[in-house]
Amino acid sequence: MSAVSRPESFNLAAAQYAANRPSYPPALLDSVEELTGRPLAGSRVADVGAGTGIATVLLRERGADVVAVEPGGGMAAQFRRTLPDVPLVRGDGNALPLADASCDLITYAQAWHWTDTARAVPEALRVLRPDGALALWWNTSASDVPWTAAQDERIARHCGLEPPSPTILDDTRAAQIAGLAGLRVTRRQVRWSRAIPLEMHLANISSHSAFLVLGEARARAFLDDERVRLREIFPDGTVEETYVVDLLVATRS
Repeated sequence: MSAVSRPESFNLAAAQYAANRPSYPPALLDSVEELTGRPLAGSRVADVGAGTGIATVLLRERGADVVAVEPGGGMAAQFRRTLPDVPLVRGDGNALPLADASCDLITYAQAWHWTDTARAVPEALRVLRPDGALALWWNTSASDVPWTAAQDERIARHCGLEPPSPTILDDTRAAQIAGLAGLRVTRRQVRWSRAIPLEMHLANISSHSAFLVLGEARARAFLDDERVRLREIFPDGTVEETYVVDLLVATRS
C-alpha cells in the first residue's frame, strides 16, 4: 500500500491538477448568488480547500474579496504561482484560521468530503456573519452519458472503489449539515460540458487521488487501455466531458 494518503497525494501532482482539472460554468456562480441572496461582487469569501485556485479565480472574476485556505504544501505552492496576489493561509475546514464573523460566504469546491462534518459546520458558522452562507460543490460525471458511465465503472474496478453514486452521497451530506445546526440547505444541479484533447482527458483522470496512490505501473496500465477504447469513440482525438455540478448552499434558518 502506498505510504501517501489520498489527501496528501495531491501535493505530488499539483501542476498536473492545475493543468487538467475542469473548472466550473458561469451558471454555477449565478446559482450561488441566487441561493445566497447576495452578489459575489464585494462579498468577503473564504475559499476552503482552494487547491490550485480553480474556483478562486472564478470568484475573483465576479468581484469577490477572496482569502484562500489550503492545507497542502504542494497545492499551496501551485496556488501562489497562479494567484500571487490572493491572500492564502494554511489550514483546513476543521479548524479555520480565520476570525469570528469575518466572511459573507465560505466555499468548498471539490473539498468538503475531506472534512469532518461535525467539526467543519460549527467552524463555518463561527467564521460566517449572521447572514452569511456556506456553499459546497462538486463536479460529478454525467451518469446518463453511456461512455462516461462505463468508464466510471472501469475506474472503480481498477482502483478498488465502490461505483460512484453522487446523488445518494450529496443527499446524505445535505441531511448531515442541516441536522447539525438547523440550517436551511438547498440543492441545485448545473449541467455543463467541455471538449478537450484525449491526452488531457487521461491526465485529468490520473490527477484524481484514487489514481495518485495506485503507483505508476498500475495507473499507466489503465490509461494505456483507456486510450485505445477512447480512440474508437472519439476518432478525431477530442473528448467531450459532460459534468453535473452538485451545489449545496446552507444558510441560517
